[in-house]
Amino acid sequence: MSSELAYIPAWKLLERIKAKDLSPVEVTQYFLDRIEKLNPRLNAFLTVCGDEALAEAKRAEESLKHGESLGALHGLPVPVKDLNATKGIRTTRGSLAYKDSVPDEDDIIVERIRAAGGIIIGKTNTPEFGHRGTTENLIGEPCRNPWNLDYTPGGSSGGAAAALAAGMCSIATGSDGGGSIRIPASFSGLFGIKPTQGRVARLYPSPGGWGQFGQNGPMSRNVRDSILLLSVMAGPDHRDPTCLQEAPEDFYEAFNGDMRGLRIAWSPDYGYLPVDPEVAASTKAAVAVFETLGAEVEEVIPPIPGDTILETFLVLFASDNLANNGALLETMPGHLTPTYRTMLETARGFRSDQVMKALHALEWQRAKMRDFFDGYDLLVSPTMAVPAFRIGEFPETIGGHPVDPLWGFTPFTYPINMSGQTAASIPCGFSSDGLPIGLHIVGPKGGEISVLRASLAFEEARPWVGALPPVS
Repeated sequence: MSSELAYIPAWKLLERIKAKDLSPVEVTQYFLDRIEKLNPRLNAFLTVCGDEALAEAKRAEESLKHGESLGALHGLPVPVKDLNATKGIRTTRGSLAYKDSVPDEDDIIVERIRAAGGIIIGKTNTPEFGHRGTTENLIGEPCRNPWNLDYTPGGSSGGAAAALAAGMCSIATGSDGGGSIRIPASFSGLFGIKPTQGRVARLYPSPGGWGQFGQNGPMSRNVRDSILLLSVMAGPDHRDPTCLQEAPEDFYEAFNGDMRGLRIAWSPDYGYLPVDPEVAASTKAAVAVFETLGAEVEEVIPPIPGDTILETFLVLFASDNLANNGALLETMPGHLTPTYRTMLETARGFRSDQVMKALHALEWQRAKMRDFFDGYDLLVSPTMAVPAFRIGEFPETIGGHPVDPLWGFTPFTYPINMSGQTAASIPCGFSSDGLPIGLHIVGPKGGEISVLRASLAFEEARPWVGALPPVS
């Protein structure tokens, strides 16, 4: 089988499997071989379940032979981010505290992937409990970016991003509580979409807590593959008390219609953010594409309070993690990543009125962003304030302005988690160092089809799939 198979879109692989041009066993073995070859350099996978995957592939092949009804992912290998529970497969959550944990049930998205015929090929790398935007933990070596091994692929879905960019899989699951799909998509030259909050049901508590800002979603090298996986993942479940109760629309409707007349709010900096000059130039050129496609683009400042938004986010994000994992401070303090331990210790010092004020601010923020989308169909910005940076070297300044090291490079994404809108990152260029840059496309709540439609239009106008990283 040709090495080109690594970069064939998932939807085309599925067509060839259904036509019996490729077998599930061949495809699964092919990706397992690539993982064996490339993962020692990238650390994209924390666990590879080759024997289990091949057994599933053989069963999928028998179903094909007997003409059985096939699911949407039949015979396709799909890696799962290691924050999601997988029955019988090690689930570390990126933490030494869970390094030997093997769940006895699947998360809801894993159930759905299996029911659609997908083959779980392994668990992708993530920082401890997905708490930050780069992918390092105490379990092993850092996850590395296929575009430059000295650089981070982003996080917390960094393992999924590295695996996709290097052709170790064709689609992958991610999750996003502050940008964790969109950060690695931007840093690694991929497409990823965070669905509307509650669109994809999940088991509770999630790894960090109740995760009121988090959603599972798809990552891929093209938009159509993410539509495929999102269509499998999305929908309500009675085990999730926070999920949207209505069934999602048909995401394939994104292929119908065009950009003419759409009202796009373009914000290069949300009115207050420092942005790397190369990112600013690349995203400004990218948004102009929508005007050529017939959209109305207006430069605006969205209602995001730059002086308080990060504090509000961190108070709630850290408090939620403390509620779920605070006991580890006593039982396993030496097993915790220093940044995660510091976050939990900081949360212990929050006063009750501080937390309540943050909850009040959150509700006002959600209301303001809801009203903002009464006037616009989409909000477009850079995805990240910078391109990918060297592992461990968090930017302390951007454009000469001091920023929070852990969160200053990702200021465009976490406010959208707070307000609950859907948002995607789509590749739009490269830095002078050859590192990818992403464009952030945000829709209203329930606006996945609008975001996907704009992403498809941009992908057609500015295709990027021919660019492959050095480690591929």
